[in-house]
Amino acid sequence: MNYSYTILILLLPILIFLFIGLMGDKIKPQFSGLLGTSGLLVITLLSYFTAFSYFGHRVGESFQAIEAFQLLWLQFTDSLIIHLGILLDPLSVMMLVVITTVSLMVHIYSLGYMKGEKGFARYYAFLSLFTFSMLGLVLATNIFQMYIFWELVGVSSYLLIGFYYERPSAVAAAKKAFIVTRFADLGFLLGILLLSFYTNTFDFKALTDLNGLAITQPTTAVFMGLSVTTWAMLLIFMGGAGKSAMFPLHIWLPDAMEGPTPVSALIHAATMVVAGVYLVARLFPLYSYTSPDSLEVIAYIGSFTSLFAAIIACTQLDIKRVLAFSTLSQIGYMMVALGVSGYGTEGLGYMASLFHLFTHAFFKALLFLGAGSVIHAVHSNLMTDMGGLKKYMPITHITFLIACLTIAGIPPLSGFFSKDEILVAAFEHNKIIFGVQWLVAGITAFYMFRLYFNIFWNHTPEYHQAPHESPATMTIPLIFLAVASVFSGFVPFHDLVTSDGNPLHTEFHWMIAGPSILIAVVGISVAYVLYAKKNSKPESIATSLKGLYTMAFHKFYIDEIYLFITHKVIFNFISRPVAWFDRHIVDGTMNLIGNTTVYFSGAIKKMQSGHVQWYIWYFTSGVLLLVFLVVYLN
Repeated sequence: MNYSYTILILLLPILIFLFIGLMGDKIKPQFSGLLGTSGLLVITLLSYFTAFSYFGHRVGESFQAIEAFQLLWLQFTDSLIIHLGILLDPLSVMMLVVITTVSLMVHIYSLGYMKGEKGFARYYAFLSLFTFSMLGLVLATNIFQMYIFWELVGVSSYLLIGFYYERPSAVAAAKKAFIVTRFADLGFLLGILLLSFYTNTFDFKALTDLNGLAITQPTTAVFMGLSVTTWAMLLIFMGGAGKSAMFPLHIWLPDAMEGPTPVSALIHAATMVVAGVYLVARLFPLYSYTSPDSLEVIAYIGSFTSLFAAIIACTQLDIKRVLAFSTLSQIGYMMVALGVSGYGTEGLGYMASLFHLFTHAFFKALLFLGAGSVIHAVHSNLMTDMGGLKKYMPITHITFLIACLTIAGIPPLSGFFSKDEILVAAFEHNKIIFGVQWLVAGITAFYMFRLYFNIFWNHTPEYHQAPHESPATMTIPLIFLAVASVFSGFVPFHDLVTSDGNPLHTEFHWMIAGPSILIAVVGISVAYVLYAKKNSKPESIATSLKGLYTMAFHKFYIDEIYLFITHKVIFNFISRPVAWFDRHIVDGTMNLIGNTTVYFSGAIKKMQSGHVQWYIWYFTSGVLLLVFLVVYLN
């Protein structure tokens, strides 16, 4: 089948961005929203058509990678060539569906949520730019093309997080996200250069070909006890860890909640933050065959991040920050699954990771959009200002409850199936990591229902204005995502997206699922006892755990540690001496050369006086000096 039409999936959002961006002041704001939404509807339908066509035409037992579009861009040598193109395989096609679906829901939702906001057209222009960047990232045929779109995603997120640029906190959050991910992307770039230098290719098909030179003949060069390939893969993962906010590069994500809430649903649920998971999955054959040690590192970082973020989420009062740390924890789950996975028939972790990415996109987008609906009604982000909203907002209440049950892993909702597969993969590979992830499952159920009960149950405060249900433009996406959260778990993912493209045989394990359900129920029950009705138990527990609670509430002071290291150590002991050296030695040397030149120029400028008698005198003196020297030397 000819898939050349897929170029429209990339062209339409960038054309919409350019049109709205250039014509924003000349067209009505509402038209900008309708144009952006209509354009994305077309892109979504094209993506669905591509997915049904691709997954419906399996060649033999496996799905084949298809280059739907290819354009020669740069040629360094006969073998080192950079193309711009579109790669269709199970991974990229699945991501097409996820990105366009969530982005479409965010576009529709924003018609109501952002109505009347200053910069409405600018907002939709930025949404289109972000969608273009993310789609380009997942459709890239080579790692260099991916890096270009990777950076565009960073720019787009900077613009969206800092949308309310009049607020200093939003500007600071945008800069923080941009700077932290730039450090990570430096590692990504170094990894790309190392990998391409030793493999002579940027192309994904060549890099992940099991019979290709990149895997069959990896470089034997060693640096500091590790192979250069391992260093390259770890540096590439560093870029992914930055985008996916893995510890210790997680500090930008909670502050990124300063952007509009629909932006949080788009960036922090289904797209930008899972780019790191996508990156590792895209290069998974390389990781598995040439650098298994890197996968161990990824598994432990993911496991620690999931536990670390879950503990912090139990103490936060801002509902968007609770969801931000929940996102960190769930992405840690995905990284763990990749880290414990093998390849081919042993690729359960790979499939489980992407299955959880798929289901998580819907229920986490639903949670963020549900939070936005609540904020829209009560005009506050703090759960202490909320309560009893189930009678005021029935649609938001039911859809939010479905999302909470899904992320808690209650069957038969989608989160149960994907999380269960991750726990099985972890159990088969590393019992310690399994134990941590099982514990995190219980903590997740607790903090999500702490959030749910505080918003919709507990006590009903005196609202200045009676809350009301959100308009249809906001509730329709909630209902759609709730349905997706319920039924996406029944997608036969093990037949569609696997490490080698072949169907993967999986079994249901009650020995894993049973304890998983049990600890989720325990977490929900504890949250019910503490938060369903207003009581003093939560304060008593917080007081008894004062040290731990305070540290968790302040996010274990990681931000303060970063500030101390940068301001007190780097600025004082590195930056200031370097600045002194630059001003006094570098600038001083240049100034000395310049001042010396000026001095001698002033001293000899009289030689160019214009008086002929002086020129004769200089000429005669020079001749006599030369004669004297010649005679003296002889």
